[in-house]
Amino acid sequence: MESVQTIREVMAWSTALNVGILLFSTIVLSVAGAPIKRLHARLFDMSESDLSRAYFQYLAQYKIAVLVFNLVPYLSLRIAG
Repeated sequence: MESVQTIREVMAWSTALNVGILLFSTIVLSVAGAPIKRLHARLFDMSESDLSRAYFQYLAQYKIAVLVFNLVPYLSLRIAG
């Protein structure tokens, strides 16, 4: 039973850290989006509209990954345990 508790704690911390990274990324892109877009547009030779789409896709996919691989297993362990 101790190992289930350890896994539950690891999943809780993993979820918290990943949600923090997601929030940080969202805030940085919202607040400083223009300078970041200019930098990335020069680095990767992309238009700013393409970068906006890429940023949105990144945030959406990261959110789905956090839900599927962190939050849902954590909640499953909480319910089962």
